[in-house]
Amino acid sequence: MYAPRVFVSMLAVLIVFAVSTYSMSGSLLSALIQTLICAVIIQTGYFIGVVYLVHREKLQTQRNTPSDLLLRMNPGQSKGAELHGTTATNFPARDA
Repeated sequence: MYAPRVFVSMLAVLIVFAVSTYSMSGSLLSALIQTLICAVIIQTGYFIGVVYLVHREKLQTQRNTPSDLLLRMNPGQSKGAELHGTTATNFPARDA
């Protein structure tokens, strides 16, 4: 969701809503109040959508952590059971 595009789109929708409400009711005050209510509803929906996307991303990130993948593959072993310390012996030890 690109924020400037969302704000411009929301403003365009509110302008169209205000003009159509004014043309149907003929009352400027009624059109203004209904447009403000519409703006609050749009903002509430946008906020709920962003919270949902953040929550879904957090759950997806938590499900895909390496330690969880190891536990799913080998539920009876501990998290560090698959790690071997033998790979470091392939490198020669030198003093700097």
